[in-house]
Amino acid sequence: MQSIIELRHLKTLLALREAGTLSRAATLLNLTQSALSHQIKQLEDHYEASLFLRKSSPVQFSSMGDRLLKLADAILPQVGTAERDIARLSQGTAGQLRIAVECHTCFDWLMPAMDHFRNRWPEVELDIVSGFQADPIGLLHTHRADVAIVSEPDPDEAVDYHALFSFEIVALLANDHTLLARDHLRPKDFAEETLITYPVPDDMLDIVRQFLKPAGINPARRTTELTIAMLQLVASRRGIAPLPLWAVQSYLDKQYVTARRIGAKGLTGRLYGACLPALSSRAYLLDFVSMIRDSCFLNLRSVELL
Repeated sequence: MQSIIELRHLKTLLALREAGTLSRAATLLNLTQSALSHQIKQLEDHYEASLFLRKSSPVQFSSMGDRLLKLADAILPQVGTAERDIARLSQGTAGQLRIAVECHTCFDWLMPAMDHFRNRWPEVELDIVSGFQADPIGLLHTHRADVAIVSEPDPDEAVDYHALFSFEIVALLANDHTLLARDHLRPKDFAEETLITYPVPDDMLDIVRQFLKPAGINPARRTTELTIAMLQLVASRRGIAPLPLWAVQSYLDKQYVTARRIGAKGLTGRLYGACLPALSSRAYLLDFVSMIRDSCFLNLRSVELL
């Protein structure tokens, strides 16, 4: 029997297993859902059998689907290793990634991605520039960092930006707060409240830059370095804290505090990896960006790929 199996088919099946649905698998592979469905149908038509049970959530694979997944598990890691070896031969093995962040909650997802990266690129020196950085792009230009995690691209900067992901920012309130009567908060709802944030400039705070400042609202402020301290202040009725939904989901599940959307359509934060152009096409940098994107999309609540 003539085989039509290609690497793209195996990657599609792995993405479907990891993502759990066709739509999320298509996003993970940067394909349209129609294109992904076409790949699956091509295999099913050729072998005259289904790869998975329709309308199963998460997806349940047929015996044929399971067999192809075993093939994917065996082959794709070898392909990935070979591709990295070829990149090492063509670009050299030496390298370093010193990472600077302007996002306090970045460490929650950055550390697992770094651990994974070390296993794949053991010869690349990986480190975090100590502490929160108010000007991470400046560290790139002075060669004190190689990658900066930032929330907004600056077109005037001579750096390349790699899109990572977007996420919803929610308002955290005490469980008996009167504003919980609303399904979302308006800018004026913050006017008489204390806004609890990390100690960063206003232009790094999405809620100020995108939501409060355009409405002319400037509430009282309180800052703290620690996420748990912010939540304790919220639970003690000391104010409202805007935080990424993925960063506080476990506290919401425990009903420690309660969340409300910020604005009728929600408030969206975005993250990018910035680097100097000379590093932008290095295989290990691109692999690091890909790891972050895939891992966060699959494991963090309310994350979408940019």
